[in-house]
Amino acid sequence: MLTIQSFTFNPASENTYIIFNETGAAIIIDPGCYAENERHALQLFIELNDLNVVQLINTHCHLDHVFGLKWASEYYDLEPFIHIEDKRTLEFAPQSALRWGLSMDNYTGNVQLLAEGDEIHIGDDKLTVLHTPGHSPGSISFYCEAQGFVISGDVLFKESIGRTDLPEGNHHQLIRSIQTKLFTLPDDTVVYNGHGNTTTIGHEKQYNPYL
Repeated sequence: MLTIQSFTFNPASENTYIIFNETGAAIIIDPGCYAENERHALQLFIELNDLNVVQLINTHCHLDHVFGLKWASEYYDLEPFIHIEDKRTLEFAPQSALRWGLSMDNYTGNVQLLAEGDEIHIGDDKLTVLHTPGHSPGSISFYCEAQGFVISGDVLFKESIGRTDLPEGNHHQLIRSIQTKLFTLPDDTVVYNGHGNTTTIGHEKQYNPYL
């Protein structure tokens, strides 16, 4: 059974997640830790809970979700997993940071690729990859059918949706992703998103003003 721990990091208040099972195998999703104390908080939680980080994955590669990617990759000796359509987004992250008056040491190493329908295994538990573009071309969500949750990145928020005014954003594509990939999930599916509080698919169907 999977346990989810969230952290809120960096000036954009981004949600970073650690998912782990009873054996201690763990995955870091969207390492957005920008400051040294944020990296320390993530590291300390992993150490105190005796976790073994086996995979590093990203829902997408906007700068606030990859601030800590290079550090996490080096510290845990892992190559990150992303969707191929977000490689350009990752490469562009330093330029994006400059626009916000920030600097970053960007990850420039090898990446592993995830695509629609791929499965991420943590022992006997699994997450299924859903390609949900629109906020960025390579946005992906991770669905756990057995436990009824989805990690949506910046696709779907509580009573809101992801921005599409950023480079390569596409509003029509985003709405289609939500309607065809997320709103087809059971209504009681819990949505862990990239910013803000969790919600459910059923709540968003009823109360999301953008949908």
